[in-house]
Amino acid sequence: MAVVSLRVDSSLPRGGAVFTRLGVTCSGIKNEAGTMTQEKIWLAIRAEAKDEAQQEPLLVGFLHATILNHTTLASALAFHLANQLEAPTMPAVLLREIISEALENDETVMDAVCHDIEAVMTRDPACPGYSIPFLFFKGFHALQAYRVGHWLWTHGRTVLALALQSKVSQKFGVDIHPGARIGKGILFDHATGIVIGETAVLGNNVSMLHQVTLGGTGKISGDRHPKVEDGVLIGAGATIIGNIRIGEGAKIGASSVVLADVPCHTTAVGVPAQIIGRPTCDQPALEMNHEVPCGKHDIHLGSHI
Repeated sequence: MAVVSLRVDSSLPRGGAVFTRLGVTCSGIKNEAGTMTQEKIWLAIRAEAKDEAQQEPLLVGFLHATILNHTTLASALAFHLANQLEAPTMPAVLLREIISEALENDETVMDAVCHDIEAVMTRDPACPGYSIPFLFFKGFHALQAYRVGHWLWTHGRTVLALALQSKVSQKFGVDIHPGARIGKGILFDHATGIVIGETAVLGNNVSMLHQVTLGGTGKISGDRHPKVEDGVLIGAGATIIGNIRIGEGAKIGASSVVLADVPCHTTAVGVPAQIIGRPTCDQPALEMNHEVPCGKHDIHLGSHI
């Protein structure tokens, strides 16, 4: 791995340290997909951890064990997830081996991890650095644990995948079936109470808040869960039921109940949800604007603390 010199520039705005390389902010160093490379994200995480270790002596041991003792992002993530999900019958050392197997043998998993970190950084104003979602945001943790479970599911290790799903649900309050298919660049903001069923599909660059359900309609088997296309924003507490399609760039209002297809680039609000207009941009998940102009007043579609 090439050595890249990073320094902390605490004078720049963002609510936390901004890292620079050769005088250029990390936010300006993008690959062709628009996301920092895995190496640069890892270097930024390590630089932040070193800075915090100097500022907070109480966190020195935690930061070294979780980040600074590791040479790669995959190694650190496997360690961190394993220690959060361990149980007397599922020790961390064995969980770490399983998680590492998924992260190291499928490059698409780590690519998704990097896009997910970037999604939090660019869309969540409560995130001051790359290390923060990695260390503390349970939505990010639950999503990466799902990615490991999905890898197990697709490799025929279904019972272990379901066991991991159960532990993630208990630990993080997020219940994602390992059979679901989820793209990259995903933001689970706050995340508590998110439920995603077995045949649900999420495209890339989707943002959703807490208490969102992508569910089935009862005992019907087969393909029975929603299909959410790229760039969709789903407000807090929204319930989307059945094998329906939420079109690209759509916006779903908070606490709405969606029972039918939502066309691309439209806004749906209410119980049951009705189309009331169009979002203000093509990819509302990236803008994270939860308001809908409605005459003299705005309807607030979700909370963003």
